[in-house]
Amino acid sequence: MARKKNENSLAENRKARHDYFVEEAMETGLVLVGTEVKSIRKGRVNLKECYADISNGEIFIKGMHISPYEQGNIFNVDPIRERKLLLHKDQIKRLDGLVSQDGYTLIPLSLYLKEGKVKVALGVCKGKKNYDKRDSMLEKDAKRNIDRAMKEKYQ
Repeated sequence: MARKKNENSLAENRKARHDYFVEEAMETGLVLVGTEVKSIRKGRVNLKECYADISNGEIFIKGMHISPYEQGNIFNVDPIRERKLLLHKDQIKRLDGLVSQDGYTLIPLSLYLKEGKVKVALGVCKGKKNYDKRDSMLEKDAKRNIDRAMKEKYQ
């Protein structure tokens, strides 16, 4: 059965769930300018190669591409600039402790709207090996076959 896309979801990083085990996810705010928000609402954002980094007690998203807004003229900013995430200091310290362990990184999983604000689902992730990826694909394929057989049987 196909997973329904959330109506408020603006962008998903599907590759993150394929390449990483998501240990924990949390909601964060994002500092944007007006033309970036308009472009994100139009769906012109790419999360494929982005990650989050902690420096000087602040978290920044690096590599997220937001296309310039067509009517933005002089108000447009660099499409791949670093963008600050909004978290409490104790949350940042806890994330820093988790990420300092070997193999863990912070990956933005999705962008969505909540009460008119753009939010980021940030995941603490550990990289998968190739055999883990194959196992995930086999499980997904088996589940798809089971669902298909159940649907045919009960229709």
